[in-house]
Amino acid sequence: MNVTPTALAGVLILEPRVHEDDRGWFCESFNQRVFEAAIGGGVTFVQDNHSFSRRHVLRGLHHQVARPQGKLVRVVRGAVFDVAADIRPASPTYGRWVGVELSAENRRQLWVPPGLAHGFLVLSDGADFLYKTTESYDPTSERCIVWNDPTLAIDWPLARPPIVSAKDAAGGLLEPAAGSR
Repeated sequence: MNVTPTALAGVLILEPRVHEDDRGWFCESFNQRVFEAAIGGGVTFVQDNHSFSRRHVLRGLHHQVARPQGKLVRVVRGAVFDVAADIRPASPTYGRWVGVELSAENRRQLWVPPGLAHGFLVLSDGADFLYKTTESYDPTSERCIVWNDPTLAIDWPLARPPIVSAKDAAGGLLEPAAGSR
């Protein structure tokens, strides 16, 4: 597996080795030992999720406050622009974000450590999005930062206004980090 660090501490792009021949291809999409070596520690995944979204749908930026989730995300059909935003107040990269295209074609995965906000924009006609989480979904702990937060200023590759849920449209703004007010 090729591992590429991003500009945010702990956020990694993971690319599996693909074995291809005239019959098709094979790749190991997850291996606990290899994954733990890549991130430098032990992780237990407790939940797998699968969502389908249509073109121009933007989901996020989601996070949980009481039980932060680490997420290992990938796309098995279609393509998305996937974003991790650093909202850890003590982090030197607080308020910054990284975005990467994940697609069935490039087979990339993104590791989003606990404590970051996460969202994605669908670039293809539709996308099947899979993710493993380190904590179960907790609706009482879930929060959303609005996708167009002016502090984060994410450069979404928008061809038109995105389609967002009412909950995501009502998301809050990123608060200044403690000590920077």
